[in-house]
Amino acid sequence: MKYLIISLLVTTFFVPFGQAQIIDPAGTVKRKATDRANGRIDQSIDQGFDKAEEGIGNLFRRKEKNKTAGAPNSVPAEKEKTTPQETENTHDTRATFDTYSKFDFLPGEKIIAVEDFSQDAIGDFPARWDTDGSGEVVSLSGKSGHWLRFSGEGSFYPEFVPVLSENTTIEFELGTDQAHQVLTMVRFVDVKSNARILNRRFANQVTVSLSPLGSTDVEVRASDESQVLQNHREIDLWKVPDKPFVRVSIWRQKHRLRVYMDQVKVWDIPRAFQAEADYRLVFETSTFFVEDRQLLLSDLRIAEGLPDMRSRLLTEGKLVTTGILFDTGSEVIKPVSYGVLKEIAKTLNDTPTLNVRITGHTDNQGNAQSNLTLSTRRAEAVKEALIKTWGISASRLQTEGKGQTVPVADNQSSEGRANNRRVEFTKL
Repeated sequence: MKYLIISLLVTTFFVPFGQAQIIDPAGTVKRKATDRANGRIDQSIDQGFDKAEEGIGNLFRRKEKNKTAGAPNSVPAEKEKTTPQETENTHDTRATFDTYSKFDFLPGEKIIAVEDFSQDAIGDFPARWDTDGSGEVVSLSGKSGHWLRFSGEGSFYPEFVPVLSENTTIEFELGTDQAHQVLTMVRFVDVKSNARILNRRFANQVTVSLSPLGSTDVEVRASDESQVLQNHREIDLWKVPDKPFVRVSIWRQKHRLRVYMDQVKVWDIPRAFQAEADYRLVFETSTFFVEDRQLLLSDLRIAEGLPDMRSRLLTEGKLVTTGILFDTGSEVIKPVSYGVLKEIAKTLNDTPTLNVRITGHTDNQGNAQSNLTLSTRRAEAVKEALIKTWGISASRLQTEGKGQTVPVADNQSSEGRANNRRVEFTKL
């Protein structure tokens, strides 16, 4: 039986890393990649035996949904399936600005794609996606909005996301639980080399893998599909059952790749992307051929352009940002906004004579008067954060709210509404 488990585990761990042991031995880089991959396989086998012996996370046993604590409870179309115990993700509400003090992620200037699945009916596969697997839009107990549940093995392609520019930021939230833990891969697929995106070819491909068992990997493939880089890191920022949800932020800046999980930068690879490649975004799940695995995804935001806040304020006299985020219908600033606010505060501290007006804007969802009041409260919240966290004098900051009265984009689309929900800083 032990030899059968060894064979199954070895087969399992070859799948998600694209046959990493078959590497041309010529060249130091490839030899090192081989050694690292083989070491990972040995380590994975050992870990597999440990789990099998302990009876925890057994890869060869179907999990029972209704026995796992701390698991997200999804409610699909017009019927309730047996689901794990209800829980509420509180990682974002518990977080404070202090915990994000080293968070230097800056979202792009212009939002080019947003997916909150609000346009899709519960139980349907989202209309703007393609897949070779299966999935459906669900709602979760204790979580707002709609989520896409990826069921089982497959690739999931957001067709509405264009070829990524050299300066692109990608943000999304992931969730799973102990009973349905599944390896998640975010692939950057070069469509020049891989015309059929769902075919799982690897030429000029960059892959970020995220495991809910507490680890992450980055793999880079060359144009001939050979492995250029394979890095692994153990980290507890997404680890079931205690931490079932995580916010992921990815920043492509020309060749450079940076990946954040919640407030922590977990990867900073200076040469991951090829200049000549046209990258599209694909999500993939690897279930290791175990039934009843699932992943939950929501709040996908993609923006492009490199923010230059200092230049905007000092030279152009106006800075517009969609990177200061608030809880829905509230003036409470989300901690992930820390990086943007820190850059603005730095500009103000470096230029003592600079005074600004902070203007809040909303989309057109809801009552116009309520939106006007909300936008004013949000501007005041930004002012308060700059005063309390960064010591900016209150006399240098004015506030106002415009509500939904000054849109900069069409409110008929998710992308347009996201661009309208903005904060403006105007030089006085």
